[in-house]
Amino acid sequence: MLKIAVPNKGSLSEAASQMLTAAGYRQRWDSKDLVLVDDLNAVEFYYLRPRDIAVYVGEGTLDLGVTGRDMLLDSEAEAVEVLPLGFGRTKFRFAAPAGREWDLADLNGKRVATSYPGLLRAFLSRRGLTARLIHLDGAVESAVRLGVADAIADVVETGSTLRKAGLAIFGEVILESEAILIRQVSNQPSGLEQLVRRLSGVIVARDYVLVDYDIEEADLPAAAALAPGLEGPTVSPLAKAGWCAVRALVPRRGHQGLMDRLWAVGARAILVTDVSACRL
Repeated sequence: MLKIAVPNKGSLSEAASQMLTAAGYRQRWDSKDLVLVDDLNAVEFYYLRPRDIAVYVGEGTLDLGVTGRDMLLDSEAEAVEVLPLGFGRTKFRFAAPAGREWDLADLNGKRVATSYPGLLRAFLSRRGLTARLIHLDGAVESAVRLGVADAIADVVETGSTLRKAGLAIFGEVILESEAILIRQVSNQPSGLEQLVRRLSGVIVARDYVLVDYDIEEADLPAAAALAPGLEGPTVSPLAKAGWCAVRALVPRRGHQGLMDRLWAVGARAILVTDVSACRL
């Protein structure tokens, strides 16, 4: 059986299970369950701490895993990214006391607190910088105020937590992270291609919707130019003479504006439907 690690808690856990469910795999009902066997798909799921997943996969104990790109790089495990999954997006940034201008060169010889020392060490090394890294498991933004560090490197979403701690973001983005599927460097397990196809289908489905509408045949070229679909729209004749029914896959983003434009060129009975999964 294919052995796959899934985050057991944290921001990636629920989204990962939802994506796997949408891809046709069983997932646990009880958050206390550590293992789930999906006999139908010949997969065993192991629910582990997100930070440990790259280690298990890199050691070959498990075949595949879902974790964050930041956690993979920080672990320095013998594992590689297979597929970005499109959720759990974050940015890893530097921050230091507000009120003065900082740049990367100012970090030389300074103390920098972080929960990702491996990732940060590699980043600084590539730029010829040397700093003393202070490894903290959480609440990194408090390190400067408490005198433990001169600056921090941490995951940033809105930046409001940093501002409340009297810190300001500076320098380039260290890493743009998101949830990813990983495998061991030297192993491409049987079943990987099918899993990737299924997950890719879910990702595409979340980015697209189906649009259906009726239109007079004379106006079809203008409407088809607005919503061409992938290989072209599906067109079927209606009982009403001179009219046809049209279906096309279109990007989810901006679909309300597309409906307005289709209406303007003569489309009527316009419907938009979510897509749960697909194969393109």
